[in-house]
Amino acid sequence: MQWFLFISDMIIPMVIFGIVCYGVIRKVDVYDTFIKGANSGFHTVIKIMPTMIALMIAVGILRASGFLEMLSEVIGRVSVYIGFPGELVPLTVVKMFSSSAASGLLLDTYKEYGTDSQIGLIASISMACTETIFYTMSVYFMTAKVKKSRYTLPGALLATLAGLAASVVIARWIQP
Repeated sequence: MQWFLFISDMIIPMVIFGIVCYGVIRKVDVYDTFIKGANSGFHTVIKIMPTMIALMIAVGILRASGFLEMLSEVIGRVSVYIGFPGELVPLTVVKMFSSSAASGLLLDTYKEYGTDSQIGLIASISMACTETIFYTMSVYFMTAKVKKSRYTLPGALLATLAGLAASVVIARWIQP
């Protein structure tokens, strides 16, 4: 076990050291290249900042307005028949927009139902099986200047649905 801990502590420093050594061998000005990359990353952050702020505001409005609770009630009446608890609908909706906001809802779920409950297990697994669809699409498509997303949104929603179904099946398998 100590060996694995040592390896996990050393992986990132070794990768960085390897990149620097490779750059030196290839006669690349490593520091200058690093500064140019950091500058480019900073400009990317500045470009996506309005999108990130808009998404955070939208999630805040959804939570404060009571819309998520209403949506939970409506969808929960149907989703309970397929084994997905209605209490997790707000978590699922928020996860599509913001992973950090969904983490806050996940902690609330743990406090209310417990981490080892059926709802807690499904919530944990669904957080790992789903993606922040709208955040990812807006940030990456804006950065890459993609104008037509084609089938990205339907595919991402289908993948999220598959992840949610898998979370229910896996949670039932873990805790019969």
